[in-house]
Amino acid sequence: MDETFTLLPLHLDPPSKAISAPTLEQTSSLVTELALLNQTHRQLLTLDTPSQVPPAPLPLNPKRSAQINKMREQGNSMYQKSRSQPSATSEAGKLYSYALEMALLRPAWEPSATVRDEVAVLLANRAQVNISLQAWPEGAADAEGSVEMKRQGNAKAWGRRGKCLVEMGRWEEAAEWVAKGLESEGNDADLRGLMKEIEKKAEQ
Repeated sequence: MDETFTLLPLHLDPPSKAISAPTLEQTSSLVTELALLNQTHRQLLTLDTPSQVPPAPLPLNPKRSAQINKMREQGNSMYQKSRSQPSATSEAGKLYSYALEMALLRPAWEPSATVRDEVAVLLANRAQVNISLQAWPEGAADAEGSVEMKRQGNAKAWGRRGKCLVEMGRWEEAAEWVAKGLESEGNDADLRGLMKEIEKKAEQ
């Protein structure tokens, strides 16, 4: 069967770029198709992307997401047991590390924002584990990495690195770091408390 092409006398409105067919019979199918076309055009105009081009679909692997969440939750549960079971602290750290490895090994075509969010949470959690183990340099590194992944809405990571710096006696660096955290987190109460502690120690 040969394909055919029919040129329709469509009209493009210069100001709005809306397409219409005023000289054609306004059948329901034509009205519907033109309405959908103009609606799509309006939606594209609202995109906050270069040249208002829609991004390609970037599906996540649901199995990987489920495994990462499961290991993170297991790490949380294990850490909660650490008060009665000291060995549980290290086990929690291992679970967070396994989850981190899985998150960082996501394929390149998956959204980077998802990876950054996952890594930010897991590094902040592992930083807390290192604080419990008094592994201050490791805790500071993990907390800093968490902040690099997510600067805002991550007050715990800001505070955890600040605490590690305090414990290492790096007062000036701690004060500078917490000040940046307060700027980013909108005067978070815990960060304010840590800053007061640092200022008090510095005066002694």
